Amino acid sequence: MKAIVRTKYGAPEVLKLEEIEKPIIKENEILIKVHATSVTPMDYRVRSGKVPLWPISKILIGFWKPKQKILGTEVSGEVVEIGNAVKKFKIGDKVFGTGENVYAEYFIATEKNKLELMPDSMSFEQGASVYFGFISAIHFLKRIANIQRGQRILINGASGGVGVFAVQLATQFGAEVTGVCSTKNVDLVRSLGAKRVIDYTKADFTKEKNQKYDLIFDIVGKSSFLKCRKLMTKNGIYLNIIPSFKLFIQMLWTSKLGKKKVITGIAEAGENLTLLKDLVETNKLQIIIDKVYPLEKVADAHAYAEKGHKVGSVVITLDHL
Repeated sequence: MKAIVRTKYGAPEVLKLEEIEKPIIKENEILIKVHATSVTPMDYRVRSGKVPLWPISKILIGFWKPKQKILGTEVSGEVVEIGNAVKKFKIGDKVFGTGENVYAEYFIATEKNKLELMPDSMSFEQGASVYFGFISAIHFLKRIANIQRGQRILINGASGGVGVFAVQLATQFGAEVTGVCSTKNVDLVRSLGAKRVIDYTKADFTKEKNQKYDLIFDIVGKSSFLKCRKLMTKNGIYLNIIPSFKLFIQMLWTSKLGKKKVITGIAEAGENLTLLKDLVETNKLQIIIDKVYPLEKVADAHAYAEKGHKVGSVVITLDHL
């Protein structure tokens, strides 16, 4: 089968299209034919080796060279083989969610993988572009920040892969949303539900006066607690999803001193994939795709996504193979 393989860290050009052996399943495993995958921030950070929380994270992914040769986490595809012990899925099922080594024509999963049956209305491209953004948005907004109706929140990075879902979910939860994005995405962010939109090319939101937010959700990691503190209400939360040792230290001391809090960390899926499916089936969630690349152009897809200006998701399709 065809797969994108890398043997070292570096620029997008380290990603090479190669022929490798098709995997063989065990009795508790599922073989899935990949129709589409995507480029998440974690994908290009792991590819480059420039991951948060160095050096701990480098120990996990490989200090000098990658432990995992095939990248990819978000995926949609079709079940083509099942082991005798598998009960949840059957051959022919169309699934979406997350896996490992999915930059390939086939990958192996188990029933423990975070995979769900695709709604009939969902395309494979859409199925491969929702997991990371949606799960991150709902985890931090609902489970961590416990967003409430009537709260005022600011979302920095409102047009990105996480941001487009954060704006929609916060609005559905009854919050008043201010989105921060570039000029070309102002109308999009407003259409997703933001009451106010700040164009960061024209104004620095951290210098706003007479504005207070219950939650500042920095998805792109371009602000700081110290700059945002004056914009936060008495019990306000500064939420930054790009973890660092500095943020963990701030999170520790703000949990002990004062009422304004810093929170960071890594999203967990829980039961949210089922909720995602329900929202898609009831047309309550827009899925935004910026560009679609064929598998052999994965290096171009990484180069584009890594610039940090993508709108929604960058998808890689395998349907042409």
